[in-house]
Amino acid sequence: MMKAIVSTAPNTLVWMDRPLPQPGPGQVRIRTGACGICATDLLMIAGWQRTGYPAIPGHEWSGTVDAVGPGVDTHLTGQHCVAENVWVADGGEVGFEHSGGYGQYLVTEAAKVQVLPAEFPFDEAALIEPLAVSVRALRRLGLVHGGVLVLGDGPIGLLVTDLLAHAGADEITLVGGRAHRLQLAREFGARFTINHHEIQGDLAQAIQNRTGVSGQGKFSAVVEATGSEAAVRAGFALTAREGRLLIVGDYGGARADFAWNEVLIGEKTVLGSNASSGAWPEAVRLAVSGEVPLARLVTHRFHADQYDEALSLVRSHRSDVIKVVLEWMY
Repeated sequence: MMKAIVSTAPNTLVWMDRPLPQPGPGQVRIRTGACGICATDLLMIAGWQRTGYPAIPGHEWSGTVDAVGPGVDTHLTGQHCVAENVWVADGGEVGFEHSGGYGQYLVTEAAKVQVLPAEFPFDEAALIEPLAVSVRALRRLGLVHGGVLVLGDGPIGLLVTDLLAHAGADEITLVGGRAHRLQLAREFGARFTINHHEIQGDLAQAIQNRTGVSGQGKFSAVVEATGSEAAVRAGFALTAREGRLLIVGDYGGARADFAWNEVLIGEKTVLGSNASSGAWPEAVRLAVSGEVPLARLVTHRFHADQYDEALSLVRSHRSDVIKVVLEWMY
């Protein structure tokens, strides 16, 4: 048996014993080291149609290969690792359709495993998943010239800002709502930061007035990482002619309401980036080399059995909270 934080009903998590999973052909069992709490976890815990009950959340995990299934190289055993969460076999994901890092152990596909140096901290490694999401997003966006607007000061917005700065973007504006995160965005390379709580009236006009980038206050690229309908509308309005609007947030059932002729006449490109496929080797390299300082995003750590306190902190929206990590102590 193993311990796990199990979603048993909407907004109900229970600390309980669950059967120890066994790796099948081509699979490995992971002993979880750490698991980040993501905003998507909160949606899953609140109840949605994607997963039923019981379910074990946690897609931002790191750990150690504990056992291997038939056909898997036994040299993986004992290796510290992360892994891409999407299963080739059925399209499900670890932490959603398949049990994730809120459990003491999980099973994943051996082919998706990315080995880490033994000394690399588990709490930092748990953030390689959002880093991989950010790496894939910027690959989708492509080469950027001119001003860039990042909407959102969560981990994805901050990581995108850092990656853009490393790629040579020197006119980055980030819009968020928490002072500590905005300060970190400036340290990561944002030239301007705007607290949306200080804005009254039209968001797009306020951003345009405060920055005035590219002469007309428009941006050659906009990255929307909030999941807010208002932010999408502002981002579209602020995308320059021949510019690109990249959608990274989760918008539920929201629908677009912009005029299609604005896409036509403005020759704008609207594109999305979902999850992290193909970006894990580069994300691991950036993390292990220290080029992206993941440790600066980890602000709070809790033992896994303190999940109630950890989740309450995430929901508090305190300015000093960026990433809360659950740690499995052995």
